[in-house]
Amino acid sequence: MTENSVEGSLSLDNIEIGVGAWAWGDRFFWNYGGSYSDEDIEAAFRASLDAGVNFFDTAEVYGQGRSEQILGKLMKTTENSVFVATKFFPYPWRLSKNSLHKALQNSLNRLQVDHVYLYQIHWPLFLLPIDSLMNAMAQEANSGKTISVGVSNFSKSQTLRAYNALAKHQIKLASNQVEFNLLNKQIEKNGLLARCQALGVRVIAYSPLAQGLLTGKYSPESPPPGVRGPRFASLIKGIKPLIDLMTEIGNGHGDKTPGQVALNWLICKGTLPIPGAKNLKQVQQNNGAIGWRLTEEDVAALDKASDEVGK
Repeated sequence: MTENSVEGSLSLDNIEIGVGAWAWGDRFFWNYGGSYSDEDIEAAFRASLDAGVNFFDTAEVYGQGRSEQILGKLMKTTENSVFVATKFFPYPWRLSKNSLHKALQNSLNRLQVDHVYLYQIHWPLFLLPIDSLMNAMAQEANSGKTISVGVSNFSKSQTLRAYNALAKHQIKLASNQVEFNLLNKQIEKNGLLARCQALGVRVIAYSPLAQGLLTGKYSPESPPPGVRGPRFASLIKGIKPLIDLMTEIGNGHGDKTPGQVALNWLICKGTLPIPGAKNLKQVQQNNGAIGWRLTEEDVAALDKASDEVGK
């Protein structure tokens, strides 16, 4: 169920890890219906809740709405509290004041709920002024359709503008969801991470395993399937030293896998990683990243090694 008294008081700062539902229903990029099924997703959902992981991030564009529909259907089968984050995609034709309201209502219908825990602007778009978007988000928060308000893929200046626009409504900007992993540390290098932390805006890290590259299961001889293979062909050639270090560090923490080390590194950076999970095995792997911490020396070593192969 999603109706409960703790939802309004839950802080993103208290969530250690979540579940990214991009792959739920996505046939093009993740081969939904081919390499995994609805039964696999259901097993992932239940295993997450059993482990106390109940923050699920989706979006209206994931699987063209299928991800929200799957999550909504699964939520009807449990008594556990489920905290849902979804997103508004700012298509250039969505210029009316009512566009965001309609989009959120459609998401709520697919999710079969009357509100979500976190509603986010998926991408900034110059045709839609940030102040106008935040005014619309404030209206939805005040109406109770969303408990908290976030953004995604916003730069330092865009984050500050959104923060200030919401503050006029006495609403706090809860989060900025951006790509962050050991192969892409741009938000740390350009100051976005520091800005968000200074403002009290939680960074939600998507693609925390670099779409599988940081699990250690891929190599030039065995690349990722589908469109990821050609996309990451050159990058895979150079990541072996980093994977070797992650394996060594993981062995020192009770045989943790490279992927678990990669996720724990993000937790140590103060962010909330949302690794994808489309089957039981992936959930079990992801959840092995919580309940322990890398040392400061581990983090420094990973930072140094990642700088030599990432961006």
